Amino acid sequence: MTGVRVDRASAVQLPDLSGARALVTGASDGIGLEIARALAGAGAEVLMPVRDVEKGERAASRIRELDPDARLRLVDLDLARLDSVQALVAALLAEGRPIDLVVLNAGVVLLGDRERHMSVDGYEVHFQTNFLGHAVLVLGILPLLLASPEPRVAVQGSLAAASARLDLDDEFVTGRYTPLRAYGSSKLALGLFALELGRRHADDGLRVGLCHPGIAPDTAIAADLRAKAPAYQRRLSRRLGNTPAQAAQPALAALTTDAAPGRLIAPSGLFQLSGRPVSTTLPRRLDDPAAAARVWTLAQRIADAGVA
Repeated sequence: MTGVRVDRASAVQLPDLSGARALVTGASDGIGLEIARALAGAGAEVLMPVRDVEKGERAASRIRELDPDARLRLVDLDLARLDSVQALVAALLAEGRPIDLVVLNAGVVLLGDRERHMSVDGYEVHFQTNFLGHAVLVLGILPLLLASPEPRVAVQGSLAAASARLDLDDEFVTGRYTPLRAYGSSKLALGLFALELGRRHADDGLRVGLCHPGIAPDTAIAADLRAKAPAYQRRLSRRLGNTPAQAAQPALAALTTDAAPGRLIAPSGLFQLSGRPVSTTLPRRLDDPAAAARVWTLAQRIADAGVA
């Protein structure tokens, strides 16, 4: 991890992960790249599912510049296509090798773009990319996770989930649409799914940690909105937020910390925008077992059906 910009006093100290196998979505840039870098630096073999192979190769090269011995493997994945998710699931199941650590980090945020975008499978693109694609992936590789002696899943949420609303009967396919509402709802669905995953498989030894990174201005998230923001707003967000390496710390903590029920890992600073990772209370909208069960049922139905 030499050369990574992160406060060493607040950095999560990972155990020796030699022999462990990890999968990190969204590892081709930003926070995901830093999560992959940290896990590889601790000795794990890291699977990096990417939509853009060239971008993924550049990310792997950046990691190897500081850690030539990093064990990295690029695999194809487009979360906005269920056939792509199912293809990766099939390939990993065919290999049959256990997966010890999973970080669901990838996400799309189309703030600044008011056009409603739909996936080829007929779902609003935030809902599919941030929630549904991840849920189908995890349900598909669940046998590989449960084959690990100590399986761990870290699920990257968002501050936007705390005030979001969820309508599984429509989910912005036809109803009133704004990108922020769609993004927040997708992250709420992902968080509810994560909590239900943890409840259902706790007795199998699976530990699921929910986290969020605060804000990390130096990433490609919401590029349209960032381009339109006045210069003083960009400077302000950089003062308030974490670097990508710092913003990776909550997910790393979620992999290594057993948070009590009803808790998540979040930045410790003002309004949880930045700071070192700490355990904190779940937002009220996530503390809803009935909603979590509905989200799980939807994800399971789509996973069982294959490509819509």
